[in-house]
Amino acid sequence: MNIQRFTAPTSREAMAKARLTFGESAVILSTRSTGDGFEVMAAAEESLASLADQAPAPSRAAPTTPPAARARTATAALPESVESDTEALAMSTLSFQDYVRERMLRKRRESLHGTAPAAAHEEPAAERRAPLQTAAPQIIARPEPVAVPVQRFNQPEPIVARNPAPIRTRSAEPAWEDSVPPTRFPSNGDSRMAVELSALKDMIEERFNTLAWLGSSKQNPIQSNLMLKMIRAGYSPAMSRAVLERVPTDAGAAEAVRWLMDVITRNLKVAAPGAGLCDEGGVVSLIGATGVGKTTTAAKLAAQCVKQYGAASVGMITLDTYRVSGFEQLRAFGRMLGVVAHLAHDRAALKDLLNLLSNKRLVIIDTAGLGQRDQRIQDMLDVLDIPKVKKTLVLNAGAQGDTLDEVLTSFKASTLHGVVLSKVDEAVKLGPALDALIRHQVVLRGVANGQRVPEDWQNADAAALVRLSMGTQGKSAYDPLATDMGYFFAQASGRGIDLGASHV
Repeated sequence: MNIQRFTAPTSREAMAKARLTFGESAVILSTRSTGDGFEVMAAAEESLASLADQAPAPSRAAPTTPPAARARTATAALPESVESDTEALAMSTLSFQDYVRERMLRKRRESLHGTAPAAAHEEPAAERRAPLQTAAPQIIARPEPVAVPVQRFNQPEPIVARNPAPIRTRSAEPAWEDSVPPTRFPSNGDSRMAVELSALKDMIEERFNTLAWLGSSKQNPIQSNLMLKMIRAGYSPAMSRAVLERVPTDAGAAEAVRWLMDVITRNLKVAAPGAGLCDEGGVVSLIGATGVGKTTTAAKLAAQCVKQYGAASVGMITLDTYRVSGFEQLRAFGRMLGVVAHLAHDRAALKDLLNLLSNKRLVIIDTAGLGQRDQRIQDMLDVLDIPKVKKTLVLNAGAQGDTLDEVLTSFKASTLHGVVLSKVDEAVKLGPALDALIRHQVVLRGVANGQRVPEDWQNADAAALVRLSMGTQGKSAYDPLATDMGYFFAQASGRGIDLGASHV
């Protein structure tokens, strides 16, 4: 067996030396990198073919043996030197792939140039070498692109020429792979699409809710009439819907009206009888927006207390240093009642005056009017942040519902001792005021319904106020029609305004 070793700086040069020595039919047995360069072990194709001729032919008369036994017999029949050389010089997977790649490329070039006989001549040689190369114990895997049929040494089969399969090579895979996909940032097109989808969803909900209300109004005319009555009275659609969704289905018209008024009365918080501001006593500060009647309300409270407990039981303080003649107005009321009015410019002066008037049954603090969007509201609340001071908000009963909501939010409704509803005689509809009081869950401490001191002052009566709010006031340009009621129910009830701690 003629096996030679070729060394060159590169693998291509070493294989070129092997082909120069053994011709184009040279068989590469192994390749490896050494200190001198790249080493290639090669042999002639004829020497490998002679090994196949030396294998003993099986006898026809001999009993049939399994293929595994025949393979062991053929391996044992080879010379000991050939077996040792084959094991020592076995081809690695990488070198075998390089060899197959070069042979296939060369055959493809020959087929393109019209040298088909040469390709047909070399194909059987490759088929004869394949069993010896793949039978080596050190070859890890058979290359997939080269489909070589298994043959016995003494029974070669005819090879049918076919187009070579594409060569697959190993590519360097990354050592790690990120399991989290890269984040895709939304583009302007995605934002526009989201806005359009949201608008389409809202439109569909509006149409379906409108149709649902129209269908419900036809099936339950009592509920639809009560809804129209509440909307005309000034109650918000959210509260109206939340209440009327629980109307008993078997109730008649009169029973439904009584049930509705009872529910509103129960949810409107008012001071208990005998627990008004004058009866409680202490330090009461009146705060609120401009023009709601804080100074007049302070005079009414002082007059009520003077009437019951005498002039010595009342003290009056004003913090109104912004309004022209604000202090003069309170002092004029005090002279009529026999009460001295004091002026405090800051928090320290207020504390000194409170200590001076600590023996009084009721001390009333009048403050400057500030709009609900004024930045000085927090400064005024900080001045009044004294443990004994009861902050009481004065609300205009004739204001719009949205304005009342904003005032209650700006003056911290959750920290208020109570609310005084002023100018009830000027309000066309009490529904917005009662609706805001119910939703913000504040206590109504008193009602001022005129300018007279002290006659126009009443203790809060929930049932009377609800009856007054539900009374018919005649036609108005702002009253909806029965055919327009569907537009008040464009959104689902779950998206309405929070009713707080109210219950039905």
